[in-house]
Amino acid sequence: MLLTPLQTAFSQERMGRYLEWSNGDPAAAVQLYTLNAQFSEALYIPLQVLELALRNRVHGVMSGAYGEGWLLEAGSCLRDKQKQKVQHALDDLNRNRKAPTPGRVVSTLSFGFWTALLGREYEELWRKVLHQIARTPSGKGLPRKSLSGPLKTIRELRNRIAHHESILHYDLPHYHADIRQIIGWLSPEAEQWCAECDRFPALYQASTYQLARAA
Repeated sequence: MLLTPLQTAFSQERMGRYLEWSNGDPAAAVQLYTLNAQFSEALYIPLQVLELALRNRVHGVMSGAYGEGWLLEAGSCLRDKQKQKVQHALDDLNRNRKAPTPGRVVSTLSFGFWTALLGREYEELWRKVLHQIARTPSGKGLPRKSLSGPLKTIRELRNRIAHHESILHYDLPHYHADIRQIIGWLSPEAEQWCAECDRFPALYQASTYQLARAA
């Protein structure tokens, strides 16, 4: 496959990084680009499970404490930035002529909205309510930072994948391990399902030689 047509299709800037990693070898650059796309695809399932488990655990715990409509309450415990995001979600539903049910609002809100609820500005809410969302396999509770720190970098990785950016220079096994661990803390059942579907470990192990080209 010639690189020039791909440079046209994917942009010179995008393919330039892979050419740099491959010391100007067009065929190797295409292989690395392909591998980047394959890793992005393989990480989609654990990232999807993480996002679903996180938002539904938070919604479930908050609903138990404040009622199912906690996101819509004027006096909710959300900060202004998160309240604005809820309003944007309601506006989107209204434009699409969909009733703003709690479930629809939850699914409309971004991953960033849910991870923000684990930030330090929500420490009081964590201690009061949100600590219930996660437990270690032994049943022990977790400090907020055990989730907030890894989730911040995981969200960055997720956004790079969503925007078709390169991820080969990331410590992907470390990110993957964090994703799977947090899923297990949120929902052991979701972690078990993810383990049965997750193709990333096998793909990564089979790609060590190609990865050396990007080192």
